[in-house]
Amino acid sequence: MRRLGVQLLYFWRSALRGLRASPITSAVAVATIGVSLVLVGAFALLLQNMESLIERFGDDLHITAYLDDGLPESERVLLTSRVGTVEGVSEVRFVSREEALERFREGIGRGGALLEGLDENPLPASLEISLEPGWRTAEGLQIAVDAMQGLPGIVEIASGRDWVEGYLRAVSLVRGIAIGLGVILAFATLLIVANTIRLAILARRDELEILSLVGASRWFVQTPFLLEGALQGAVGGVVALTLLFALFRLVLPGFEFGLELMLGGLAPRFFTLGEALLLVGCGAGLGLIGSASALGGGWRS
Repeated sequence: MRRLGVQLLYFWRSALRGLRASPITSAVAVATIGVSLVLVGAFALLLQNMESLIERFGDDLHITAYLDDGLPESERVLLTSRVGTVEGVSEVRFVSREEALERFREGIGRGGALLEGLDENPLPASLEISLEPGWRTAEGLQIAVDAMQGLPGIVEIASGRDWVEGYLRAVSLVRGIAIGLGVILAFATLLIVANTIRLAILARRDELEILSLVGASRWFVQTPFLLEGALQGAVGGVVALTLLFALFRLVLPGFEFGLELMLGGLAPRFFTLGEALLLVGCGAGLGLIGSASALGGGWRS
């Protein structure tokens, strides 16, 4: 156990010594990883907020069937029962004209005073139709709407199918851009980290030759360089996380209204602790892979 502790201490000191020996190249590697993770992290932050809206909207997703004003009470009850038997429907709720008007008045706030001059209620009665969880998709909406089309007493059916499809296309676009950008930046980052480690190997070639002559294993020789790359990546991840948090706090207020409008009233949120640690871990992973690629050909080559 003591021997392992001594080895770990040696690896740590050797990695730090390597970083101090080449501060400019190390700083370039850290900056590259940081910039890459800032760009990818910004897209990831936008994507997770957009997906949270999809999750919330899915829970509130329903179909509204507007009823004929002259529909008798008995036929309305039969229609409600019939709609409740449609595949995928979990609940049907009747909304009277009076309740619809009250909802509208509460929804527009102070603008409700404009309704005081109306002689009669212009809003129709309707059925609010909730779907089972597995049917809260664009396809499920369309199937349910098709099944209710033409039922006597229903004059119009409204659903959020078009909005859901358009929003899902936007989410897919953001996800595709994030993945493509991440692959390109990860490749560029790996090249820079690998070259940084190669420079460190060349600068310490004599030391490595001595270690080899005294019987040091390949693992013992290479571990400090792997640790050095991981440290560069982790520092780059911390830099990226700090910049993202600063941008989130400083820049967001100017766009908060527009973002909340795009996110359906949801306040934008920052990474959770687990997501933040994952970002830093991705930086450390990039540094580790870059170091491993530099060492792949053998340090004697």
